[in-house]
Amino acid sequence: MPAFRQVGEKQLPNPVLYMAWSPKRDLIALANTAGELLLHRLANFQRVWSLAPNENTGKEITSLAWRPDGKILAFSVGDTKQVVLCDAEKAEILHLFPVDYPVSCMHWMEVQSDSSLSSTFSDSEDESNRFLPKLPALPKSYSSTSKIFSEEKSDEVTSLLGEVRLNILVVGGPSGFVELYAYGLYKIATLKGIAGTCRSLCLASDLKSLSVVTEVKSPEDNAEIHYVQLDTGLLSSCLPELTRMARKFTHISTLIQYLRLSLTCMCEAWEDILMQMDLRLTKFVQEKNTSTQVQDEFLELLLWGTCQVASFREGKRTLPELQALLMNQLTVKGLKMLGQSIESSYSSIQKLVISHLQSGSEALLYHLSEVKGMALWKQKFQPLGLDPSAIEDAITAVGSFTLKASELLQVIDKSMKNFKAFFRWLYVAMLRMSEDHVPPELNKMTQKDLAFVADFLSEHFSANEELFDRKGKYFNVERVGQYLKDEDEDLVSPPNMEGNHWVTFVQQSTHLKESPLLFPTYPQKSLHFVKRMMEGTIDICLQKPAEVIGSSVKQAVCLSLYSVCERSEDTPRLFELPSLWNDKNAAMNYVVFCMPEISPFKIYILRTATDPNRPALNNLVSIHLNAPFNTSIDDEVPVAESVDRSYSCLDARLYDDETLTVVLQCQEKDENKFRLLAQLPLSSALRCEEEFTWDPTLRLDQQGEEIPVRELTWGNQSRDLENMKAQFVAVNGIRKVACVLSSNLRHIRVFEMDAEDEEDEERADESQDISSDQDGLEETSTNQGAKGADGDAEGEAETCEEMGEGSGDALEQTSESDTL
Repeated sequence: MPAFRQVGEKQLPNPVLYMAWSPKRDLIALANTAGELLLHRLANFQRVWSLAPNENTGKEITSLAWRPDGKILAFSVGDTKQVVLCDAEKAEILHLFPVDYPVSCMHWMEVQSDSSLSSTFSDSEDESNRFLPKLPALPKSYSSTSKIFSEEKSDEVTSLLGEVRLNILVVGGPSGFVELYAYGLYKIATLKGIAGTCRSLCLASDLKSLSVVTEVKSPEDNAEIHYVQLDTGLLSSCLPELTRMARKFTHISTLIQYLRLSLTCMCEAWEDILMQMDLRLTKFVQEKNTSTQVQDEFLELLLWGTCQVASFREGKRTLPELQALLMNQLTVKGLKMLGQSIESSYSSIQKLVISHLQSGSEALLYHLSEVKGMALWKQKFQPLGLDPSAIEDAITAVGSFTLKASELLQVIDKSMKNFKAFFRWLYVAMLRMSEDHVPPELNKMTQKDLAFVADFLSEHFSANEELFDRKGKYFNVERVGQYLKDEDEDLVSPPNMEGNHWVTFVQQSTHLKESPLLFPTYPQKSLHFVKRMMEGTIDICLQKPAEVIGSSVKQAVCLSLYSVCERSEDTPRLFELPSLWNDKNAAMNYVVFCMPEISPFKIYILRTATDPNRPALNNLVSIHLNAPFNTSIDDEVPVAESVDRSYSCLDARLYDDETLTVVLQCQEKDENKFRLLAQLPLSSALRCEEEFTWDPTLRLDQQGEEIPVRELTWGNQSRDLENMKAQFVAVNGIRKVACVLSSNLRHIRVFEMDAEDEEDEERADESQDISSDQDGLEETSTNQGAKGADGDAEGEAETCEEMGEGSGDALEQTSESDTL
């Protein structure tokens, strides 16, 4: 029989609130009261990494869930109302998204589907990757916000999508809040009509139903535990279409985030120093004593050329004040610094627009166009809520964003040329004012260069009273920053479209002016404004399927289980029963719970079919824990000395489809009530032939005497938990491990559930030695009997009987191995 071997034990500094085993590896994730997320290895409970709380994620972890492949760990944060996806290998945040309510429970499942469907979806994904260019990685300084876009292959979201097979993250919270996210990224359903606060969730692997355990306030203001089964048949019947749509919308969601982060990089590349010229000119206007325009004074400086020094000495009417502005406030050194900052900033923004915004927009248009094609296949995709007209609006919005990005490129290119010529001329003029040497290569300005500077001064250096009322400045020399402002106001200096032949042609054409084939340009709006408009339009496309699918989900079963007393706020909800389990092979859902108020010695198991239209036989059974206790693996007491004891269940989790792992407490008067970890085989209990008839007008605890009862004897599948007030357990039947947590939430023990203890191994070795000796004795006895065949057979029998008495116990222990 399998036994439990302890492989680790630790006292932790902070109380543990949540723990969850990895489904594929011997790793367990812990969340504590300090807001830390810890990952430990099974061997010696060694820490692999820790993720400290921060401002981006939050400090109050409320639930944990592993992706079925074990590569990504999801955790919810209550204070910031976010769900965060973390790389299990490197403790890096891959993605996060906001939710409307603090999440109280999560469940991440993988859909069981045919391999033929998976290969079809894989081919479609490979085809899209062939047509799309790779997205450049974001600068390293922005990788902390989203690691997926800092990798070499940042355009491939395979690290988040995982395998082609669909997996769904289900989150739940207060006020019946339940949402489903495909691949943990794209929201495919928002469910409504669920009463109470969600305490546990389990989505069936065949997508036919969703089981929810809720806590509801009764009319008497008492908390009641309800079990709700929701019919999600639309997800199951449209699985191929749902998978294709989910993968496309997941790409779209990540591309929107990529564009958002790229624009953030551009905004941070634009420095406040670029506003220095505007602010100094505004201050100059406010302090100068003359009524002449700043534009005229700069033009006069340009006009006098090499005679400007003599003009300053002669005390002309405006030049002394302009000289003070240039030499004392701006300074030659400051002008050089300003010129370098503008060139560096504009170059960085220009590269981000070309490499990031345009590439991301092209990829977004590609995926939206494919989604539009899917939406036009109404027979397949209309039930999922795909609206062709809404997707067409999203494509138009992305086209407008692309045009606005191109417009920004033209403004940057023009501004760089203007500032380069202007600063070169002004730098030479200031060197002459200070009577410094002017390098020969800078002293050569043609008439064309002078005309270019004069046009720049005429366009940019005229004081604007209306602008001062809006922005507190008279000038808008710097034209790039206005595109990066996240404001609803119009641009201060929109581009001049006079002389643009295409714009003139479109405006004069009655057919093209309102044509849906042309993307609108929004010349008065900033890039940020057009980006927000694009996000809003795409969000409508993304939200429509979630609303349609959510409205198709109907309540199939609602059972009132029992009432609960006031819950201690120190006890985390994750550790509270009921617990849910999905039996994929039998297509059944299990609900395990206790009702200590009416029967502290019983564990109840409720079973429902994943298909709400299929009835489940023997749907409710109780297991009586007041059963004969044979022996634990640590006991050296013979079976005959075991006694009957009464046990109450502290925690219970399904280890596999037919085994329940429980933490039990002996109900004796002794103050040091010992506790034990046990495995309960459920096969006999689940074969119970007695039927239970529900009375829908009563809670289950009000009709508990009629529930069929089964008694189980678990034999040596238990272990005393000495020197530990064990309270909670987390198990993983695939990896055959369990983690026991004490009532103070600090003491942890880790067990391998299908391994012999070291003491058992030693006892087994001793038994083998005894068995070998006995084999030798038997062989000797046989030889002696052969030589004296004519001897007294009765004496031979007596000899064998004496040897049997000398090692009877050992033979009983090793008879099976000897036979083998």
